[in-house]
Amino acid sequence: MTQALFSEIREALPKDERWSEARQKIGGFGRAISPLGKATAVFGLDSEGLIQEVSNRISGDTSASAAKRKAEEALRKAGRPVLVVMDDLDRLTPEELLVVFKLVRLVGHLPGVYYLISFDERTLLDVLQRSELVGNSEPRAREFLEKIVQVRLDLPAFRERDADLLVDRSLSAVLASHSLTLTPDEQQRISEAYYRHLQDRLRTPRAIKRFFGQVDATLGQLTGNVDIVDFLLVTFLRTSEPRAYQLLWQHRAELTGTSVDLPSRRDERPEQRIDHWRTRLLDAGVAEQHLDSVIGLMGMLFAPLRQALGYGANTQAIALRRGVGSIDYFDRYMVFGVPDDDLPEHTFDTALQQLTDGTLGTEADELLLRLRDDTQRITRRIQYKRVAGASLPAAALLEAAARQYGHLTATPQGVFGLFTANRAMDFLAKDLLTDLAEPERPAILKAMAQSPDGAVLAARTLQRVTARQDSDGPTPGWIGEARSLISHEIAQHLTLAVSRPIHELTELEITLIWAWRHAETSAARAWISQRLDQEWALLDLLAVLIPPDRAPFPIIDNDTLQSLDALIGLEALYSRLGPLLDAPAADPDNAQDEHRARILEALRGHRGNTPNNGNG
Repeated sequence: MTQALFSEIREALPKDERWSEARQKIGGFGRAISPLGKATAVFGLDSEGLIQEVSNRISGDTSASAAKRKAEEALRKAGRPVLVVMDDLDRLTPEELLVVFKLVRLVGHLPGVYYLISFDERTLLDVLQRSELVGNSEPRAREFLEKIVQVRLDLPAFRERDADLLVDRSLSAVLASHSLTLTPDEQQRISEAYYRHLQDRLRTPRAIKRFFGQVDATLGQLTGNVDIVDFLLVTFLRTSEPRAYQLLWQHRAELTGTSVDLPSRRDERPEQRIDHWRTRLLDAGVAEQHLDSVIGLMGMLFAPLRQALGYGANTQAIALRRGVGSIDYFDRYMVFGVPDDDLPEHTFDTALQQLTDGTLGTEADELLLRLRDDTQRITRRIQYKRVAGASLPAAALLEAAARQYGHLTATPQGVFGLFTANRAMDFLAKDLLTDLAEPERPAILKAMAQSPDGAVLAARTLQRVTARQDSDGPTPGWIGEARSLISHEIAQHLTLAVSRPIHELTELEITLIWAWRHAETSAARAWISQRLDQEWALLDLLAVLIPPDRAPFPIIDNDTLQSLDALIGLEALYSRLGPLLDAPAADPDNAQDEHRARILEALRGHRGNTPNNGNG
C-alpha cells in the first residue's frame, strides 16, 4: 500500500522538467519506505506493530526521515496540490482499515497532498468497533475517526424522486443498447412491479446500478427470445435474493403448472399455498420485511402463485409473451440464453417464412426436425403464433406433419403421460386445416394421405373438423370430396394386406382400417365385407382390431361398438357371428382363445342394443 500510494502521488505530478525534482524526491521517499513491505511480512496485519515500525522509520535522523524532508521541500517549491481519492473504505477489514488510516496520517502527511476518503459512516464505525485498537465502543470509534477526518463532506440525501429518475434513465439506457422498446402493456407491468415491489429495494445509486448492470450484462442473446419485463424481475431476484432465485429452478414444475400435485396438496387452500412459499423463502434467507414483495414479484411471473394471491391468471397470455411462467420458455431465463434443445425465435420465424415461400433452408430443416423430436413444445409454439394472429404456412405445416406423423420420438407429457406427441400433432392439424379456405382443404388432405401414416392423420383431422357437419345440416361439398380422396389413398395403402392372413396385418395397417371409418364408411365396409366373403374370419379380424388389454375400460364399450358399426355394420356383424354367439361359451385353451371368448361375451351383452352413433 505504501509503494502504491507514493507511486500514485508521483504519477499525479506533471511530466515536464520543472516538476522533475518533485517527482524524484517523491520517488526517493517511496523507495526509502518500501522495505516496510518486509516489516509487514514480519508483523502480518498486526496494525500496532506496523504503525510503530512506520513511526520509527520516519522519525529521528534516519534515511527515511531525510527522504521525507526532501520530498516535503520539493512539494512546497512545486506548489502543485495533489488529491488522493480512496473509495469504499468501509469494505476493509478492521486491521486493513487501521493500516490505511495510520499510513495516511503518518507517512502520507505531505504538503499539498490531500486525501478524499469515501465511506458509509455507519458501516465504518461498525468496522472500527471490531478492531483491537478501538474495541466495542462507538464513542471511541467516533473519536478515532475525527482525528483522521479534518473536514466532513456529507452527501445529500438520495431522495425518492432521485431514485425514480435514475431507475428511469438506467432502464432507458438498457433498452436502447439492446434496441428494445416497451409496449403499453409492458410499461404497465413494469410500473406495477416497480411501485409495488421494487421501489423500496432500489433506493441507492449502488443498488440501482448493480441491478441494471446485471440486466445489461446478461440480456445478450435473450433479446427477442424472452419477455423483457419478466427478465427484469427474474434478474432482480437473482441479484438481490439469489437463494430465492434458486427456488425457481427447484420448483419449476409447480411454478409453471406442469407438476402432478400430491394428494396432500390437491385440496390446499390458496392461503396455505402462500404460507408454504413464505416458509420456503424464509428458509432461503429472505428477510421478513421483504417477504411480501418477493412473493408479489413471483405472483407476477407465475400463474399458480398469482391465483393463490387472489388475482386472475391467464396462462395463455404468459406463453404468448414468452414469459418465465411458461414451461416452453422457463429454461431461457435460467441459463441466460436459448438452450441447445430449444429453437431461438429468429430461427423459428425464419423457418416459418421459408415454409411459406417454399424455399426450405437450414432453419426450416431444423424446425421440422424439432417437430418430430420435440413435438409438444413445437406444436404449442405454432399455436401461440396462431393465437397472436401471425400468418402461418398452414398447408406446408400439414404436409410436414403428415410426413413426420409415424416417426414422432417426443416422450409423453402431462398427467400420467396422456399428452402424447400424436395427440399434440392431431390438435395442431385440426386447427391448421380450419385456417385454410374450404376449397383448398381436399387437395391438402390428399397430399397428407400420400403416406400410410399421413393417411391416418388426414382421416383423423377430417373427422375432427367435420364432427358436427353431418348433424347440423347439408354437408358442404368439400367434405365429400376430401372423404373420397382420403378413402382412395387408404385403399391403396392396404393393397398388400388383401393377400395376407389376418394375423399378419401390421400395426399400421390395423390403424389404417380404424382410420378409414373417419373418411368413407361405405368404402371401408365394402372392403371389409369383400375380405370376409373371401378368406378372412370375422372373429379373427375383431381379435386383431380390438386390443386384449383395454383396462380400465371394457373390452367393447359403446364407443368401440359405434366404430364397429361404422366399419362392419352391427347387423352384418351379428349375422356373421350368429352361430358363435348362440353357442355356449367354451373354456379357452390359451390366451388367444381367451381374448376371442371375451369379445364374444361382450357382444352377447350388447346384442339387441343400438349404440348412440352420432356421425360414426
